[in-house]
Amino acid sequence: MNASFILGFYCPDKSGIQSKVSTLLYSNDAFLTDVQSYSDRDTQTFFSRIVFSVTTEDVINKINLELQTLSVELDMVWSIDEQEKKVKTVIAVSKLGHCLNDLLFRAKYRNMPIEIVGVVSNHEDFREIVEFNDIPFHFLPIEKNLDSKKNQESLFQKVVDDSGAGMIVLARYMQILTEELSNKWFGKCINIHHSFLPSFKGANPYEQAFSKGVKLIGATAHFVTPDLDEGPIIEQNIERISHYDSIEDLIRKGNDIESIVLARAVRWHAEKRVLINGNKTVVFT
Repeated sequence: MNASFILGFYCPDKSGIQSKVSTLLYSNDAFLTDVQSYSDRDTQTFFSRIVFSVTTEDVINKINLELQTLSVELDMVWSIDEQEKKVKTVIAVSKLGHCLNDLLFRAKYRNMPIEIVGVVSNHEDFREIVEFNDIPFHFLPIEKNLDSKKNQESLFQKVVDDSGAGMIVLARYMQILTEELSNKWFGKCINIHHSFLPSFKGANPYEQAFSKGVKLIGATAHFVTPDLDEGPIIEQNIERISHYDSIEDLIRKGNDIESIVLARAVRWHAEKRVLINGNKTVVFT
């Protein structure tokens, strides 16, 4: 065995945290290849991501046991994942498929560290391209009433559970999740919003931007919370526009930004680079 692992953790900040964790790894003959950390003075919280390799399964088992003990001392929340292990992912989409298509391509040809184990949609539009990629397509229609939404979300949850997915990506999935599901998926459900939040929340942001005569448009990838489009932000990007641009131009340019921003957020989350810090995130890139 010669495998690499990612240790991510956070805890109340104080001196000596990184030293104690590094010493634990060194004492077990772990070879550290990447070490990043951040101390947030406002929340008094320490965050870290360490990539290391070991040569035997016994060593990683011993490290896990010793970290359990150290985590009690430091009041530390932590996880260890194999670096090469792809994250099982379910994607949800409605009637705009540019982000879905981009993720399908990146997962297959650009070493995106995810395994797409299912695509959920309230429309049939993208069944053909999904099934062409040998991925299960789940058509889950929804009516405009609460009972229908709850029933559809129950089926959505079953798809996630049955597939063993560790990440859900809302790739222009134009449905608002219920508070129950948003809370249940907190920290593992990423949404792409076609606006540079906090501006122009909700529907039709390009129309809103056009009517305001903005000179910059953008996109935001964030974790889903019950508060619409207000979850911790993972990544954003913008592009300059002018008075020459129509709404259609804004949408075309915006679609490209959305695909890039969402792909970055999904990759970083899959690579365990994103740690939630209250209403914010720490992203080790």
